[in-house]
Amino acid sequence: MFVDQIKIEVKAGKGGDGMVAFRREKYVPNGGPAGGDGGKGGSIILKVDQGLRTLMDFRYHRIFKAKPGQNGMIKGMYGRGADDTYISVPQGTTVTDAETGELLGDLVEADDELVVAKGGRGGRGNIKFASPKNPAPEIAENGEPGEERKLKLELKVLADVGLVGFPSVGKSTLLSVVTSAKPKIAEYHFTTLVPNLGMVRLDDGRDYVMADLPGLIEGASQGVGLGIQFLRHVERTRVILHLIDMSGVEGRDPYDDFVKINEELKVYDPTLLDRPQIVVASKMDMPDSAKNLAEFKVKLAKDKTLKQVPEVMEISSLTHQGLKELTHRTADVLESTPKFETLAEKEQSSKVYTFKEDEPAFKITRDSDATWVLSGEKLERLFKMTNFNHDESLMRFARQLRGMGVDDALRERGAKGGDLVRIEDFTFEFVE
Repeated sequence: MFVDQIKIEVKAGKGGDGMVAFRREKYVPNGGPAGGDGGKGGSIILKVDQGLRTLMDFRYHRIFKAKPGQNGMIKGMYGRGADDTYISVPQGTTVTDAETGELLGDLVEADDELVVAKGGRGGRGNIKFASPKNPAPEIAENGEPGEERKLKLELKVLADVGLVGFPSVGKSTLLSVVTSAKPKIAEYHFTTLVPNLGMVRLDDGRDYVMADLPGLIEGASQGVGLGIQFLRHVERTRVILHLIDMSGVEGRDPYDDFVKINEELKVYDPTLLDRPQIVVASKMDMPDSAKNLAEFKVKLAKDKTLKQVPEVMEISSLTHQGLKELTHRTADVLESTPKFETLAEKEQSSKVYTFKEDEPAFKITRDSDATWVLSGEKLERLFKMTNFNHDESLMRFARQLRGMGVDDALRERGAKGGDLVRIEDFTFEFVE
């Protein structure tokens, strides 16, 4: 099964907790603090695997979690950092944040890597909190939480040349003849339901990748037929081979086919029409093909809406007429054609970055039971990294809240001594 869009969840590993410990050895009085730091949590990294062709593996495994770092130990020993978790994706995968729509990366080269969730740093042990004023601190930090994200993975096949056209115009047949690919071929519409790839190798040593894309029909941009779900795969192609059935056996006018398919490409992405397009007149071995081709060329020459009249080449995949000329001409055009940006890349490059004020360190709300509720990313991070098993750590957290202005803000909102204050699942009394 070909899968080219999927959503997954990733969660990086939490950092290891710092240790509260003291050096206790014979003949070493006042040994001092000896609690080590926790290890770093594992990150989640996407990596290109050239052996993969679809996102099928993610259909049954959509949640990925990295391991946490090891806790700090006695004698000043640090905890071991967790190994990063690597997730293999096929070449050509675009990664976006499913909640914000932000483009995180485009994995197009072999062995490309992208860190999508960073592991939390390890908490500091009490050896780090020693000072002349407090030479024996009972303070240690918990590890920092790892990042969590919901991602959208979208595969856009890496093909140099894309075959487009109505169903049954001979795209799959052409691919099977000029490459070693074995696409499904039958005498009915929509035989091809997924993109097929093949490598064209020429006798002069040149080669390129050709993709046979599922048939488009009029109204595809509105969801008719297979819709535009596979047009994303045209985005990475540099040359478009537009196949048109010149036999007329389907009862359609070849020129109308040309106009309708280009209109669907334009609706999806107007810049697709800026790419070199070669019109491939297929099935030229049929009786009426020559006459239909002559009429097609006349209408094409009169079309004033075209920026440039495309080159027309005649082929017959059945008799192999014109195939060598087509494949060599395509290679020539490829050599002079640069890489084009995908829609995602264009959105990223045209993105306007504006100054964004820092979010407040905390927010204060009040529940229906009159409990004051503190929230905010910075405050919650401090809370999660505080080890409440030690009084000194608790006092340090209280000082941090006071330094952030939480006490003054609560008083301004009307909080009085004895009122309950909650941070996540931790509730305490407010003291004037």
